[in-house]
This record gives sequence, C-alpha cells and structure tokens, in this order.
Amino acid sequence: MVPAAAGDGRRDKSMRKALASSEQRIKSLRSLLTQIHQRAALQFGFRLWDGSLVPADWPTTSLAIAIADEGAVAALVRRPKITTLANLWAAKRVDILNGTIFDLVAKRPKGRSRDLKKAVSAWRALKTGFDFLFVARGEPWPLEAIGKDRESDGSQGENKKNIAYHYDVSNAFYQLWLDKEMVYTCAYFHDWSDDLDTVQMQKLDIVCRKLRLKPGETLLDLGCGWGALSCYAAQHYGVKAYGVTLSEQQVAYANEKIKRLGLSDSVTIELKDYALVEGQDRFDKIAAIGMLEHVGIANFPTYFKTVRRLLKPGGLFLHHAITRPGGSRQARTGKKRPEFEALTRYIFPGGELDYIGRTVTNLELHGFEIHDVEALREHYQRTCKFWHDRLFASYDASCKEVGEVTTRIWLVYLAACSITFERNNCGLYQTLASKRVKGPVGLPPTRADLYR
Repeated sequence: MVPAAAGDGRRDKSMRKALASSEQRIKSLRSLLTQIHQRAALQFGFRLWDGSLVPADWPTTSLAIAIADEGAVAALVRRPKITTLANLWAAKRVDILNGTIFDLVAKRPKGRSRDLKKAVSAWRALKTGFDFLFVARGEPWPLEAIGKDRESDGSQGENKKNIAYHYDVSNAFYQLWLDKEMVYTCAYFHDWSDDLDTVQMQKLDIVCRKLRLKPGETLLDLGCGWGALSCYAAQHYGVKAYGVTLSEQQVAYANEKIKRLGLSDSVTIELKDYALVEGQDRFDKIAAIGMLEHVGIANFPTYFKTVRRLLKPGGLFLHHAITRPGGSRQARTGKKRPEFEALTRYIFPGGELDYIGRTVTNLELHGFEIHDVEALREHYQRTCKFWHDRLFASYDASCKEVGEVTTRIWLVYLAACSITFERNNCGLYQTLASKRVKGPVGLPPTRADLYR
C-alpha cells in the first residue's frame, strides 16, 4: 500500500507531466501557425484557447480564427472532413472574430493550394499533427446525431418530413432575415443597389408578367411557401390562386395573411403534396418557384407529368430552379461533392439539383414548348448575401428563437450559397414553357411587355 504522501507526489508528478504535454502541444501548434502565417502572408490571425494570438502581436480587434480547445485540433487531425468542421463551427469551438465568413474568404491567400502547401514544412506539420493525434476530441458534437442524407423516394411522408425539417424551424426565425413578404427564393434586381424588399417585390411581379396573368385566370403555386406569390398575383393581377406546401408553419402563416388582406375569395393555401393536386387541364397558369430542388432526380418525371396533367392546353408554366453546371462531374455521375452532402445532411434533406440542359430536355419530353430561359445566378448571389447579413445582424434574436447551433449553421449555409453562386459553381434559371398545342399560344412577339 502506497503511503498517502507518496501517492500525492506521484499524482502531482503525473499532473505536471500532463500539463507539460499540453503546453508542448499548444507551443507546437503556435509554431506551425506562425510559419503558415509568415510564408502564406495570411491577412487574418489566430486566437488559441489559452488566449494567445498568432502572430503574437496580432491586433485583438482584427480578423482572426478562434480555436476554443485542443480537442478541436485533435478532431481535425484525425478526421479532416467537412462534417468535422461543421460540428466544430456549430458548437462555436471554431469561430471567426471581428468579421464574417465573407471577410475571411476575401482575405484568403491568393496563391494556388499546391504552392501554399509547399511553403509549409511537412516535417513541422506532421510533428504537430502527431502531438494532437491521441488527444480526446472533446465536446459537444451537436450535429453528430443527424444521419446521412439520401435522395427523396418521392413519397408524401418523406417529402413532408424533409420539408418540415427545413421550413418548420420557426416562422419568427425566417422573419428575422427575409423581406417583409417572406419570399424565400431568388430576388430580381433592376439595379444592383436595390434593397431586399424592393428586389423581392420585383421578383413577384416579373413572375406574374412572365406568366402573362390576366384577371379571372387560375394560378397554381407549387411549393407556395408563405403565400407571397399567390397573394401578390391575386391582389395585383386579379387571378384566383391555389397554393400547396408541405410545411405546416407556412400554411398557418399564409392563411393568416390571406385573412388579414381580405383575399379569402381569391386565394387558397393548403397542406398538400404537389403530386396529389387533383384535376386534369385545371389551371390556366402554373408557377413552381424553387421547388424542384426538393423533388429528387428519380422523381423528376413525376414532377413534369404532374404539371402537364394540371395545366390547360396552351397554358404557361414558369419553372424556377437552382442548377449545377451541366459539364460538372456531379452532373455527369450524380455523385455529390462533400460540401453538397453536408448541405443536404444538415440543411436540405432530400435535396438535389438539375442542370439546365436536362431541365429543357425534360420539358420537351413531357409535352412542353420552351419559350424563354433567363439566367439569374448573379441575382441569387446577392439575394443570399442579403439574407446572411440580415441574419448576422439579428444573431442574438435568432439564438433566442432557435438556438445558437441552428443560427450558426444557417449563417454558414447562406454564406456558402452566396459564395458558390459568385464563383459560378451553381446557376439559377427561370424557364417559361407552355403545354404544347398545334397553333399559336398567344404570347407577344417580343419580351418588351415584361419591362414596360
């Protein structure tokens, strides 16, 4: 049996050894980051969990990446994947100080990745990695329980579950950063300096103009969201609008809005799967604004067949959807990039993107005539930036409403979307088509009427 004094001495010695090891690890990391900062000429600094800065004289008010604990470094060493970083970001164990994701991207090194890697000592990097290799990853891991995403099977139950996951977060949450009409799709700029409320009203109007809506016509609004388009079309173009969504909170909000605006005789919003809308040749015009992304590639035929079934002969259909480049590996193989897998896992379950060539082909295969295609990529880049900045400005209110994890994940999602569109890694198109008929459709000879 070891005497108490001797046991205490051994414990103290063990603690001193552990402490020295901890000090050695942070010293090793500090040295590596200092080298990276110098050789890559980084325009942002680092703040480590002991409060130290890299470089040591980095101003406390300048842009920096904060690492909250050594477990975060250990986790990245053992599993350097986007899912690891997403968890660390959501838990605020990795953070950005004195700026936003946009600021960090703007300050990123300008050289090629391979050149930057060559500038760092491989031996130093390996040694630092080994120092952290057996350190516990720490807690929390707030996203770990979320299972991997898979493409929607098209069933009503799965569609409703996927839509609820994203849209039933909280109406109050979306009100913090959307425009006053609650439009959660790409805006339409007449001038790049327009504000968010203006561009979203312009978007609602251009949709109505492209559909050439007339008083007394019937409009089907597929994936109607909070009812902005249906209400606008009824108020300003005199149509009878019918909208469907699978979000219970959107339906509640939309129906309250319909009542408040006195539109009960002209607008109906229901909780219903788009494919279960009844009728044949029922609607004069159909709009599907930002809905295809939720359908899943295997279910594209159902989508186009449903629209054709419901639209009157010669009737106009406006299809609005995010796309990936047709020449991309993802478009050719259907394989998702890691960042898109993270998006569909944590934000948009069941989501998938088409490419414009396949969209046009599918429309023609399903009995539509194409009349117009407009690219809105740069519009959406700015729209997402608006949303990010408004959510960032309402950070505390958002955390109170939905929690800090959700707030932080949505911030990185909105920023990533804006950056993706800015870099032309995704597109967005509005495609105007009609249900094919023999003879004229009745459209004007030019687009001039859209811009009067």
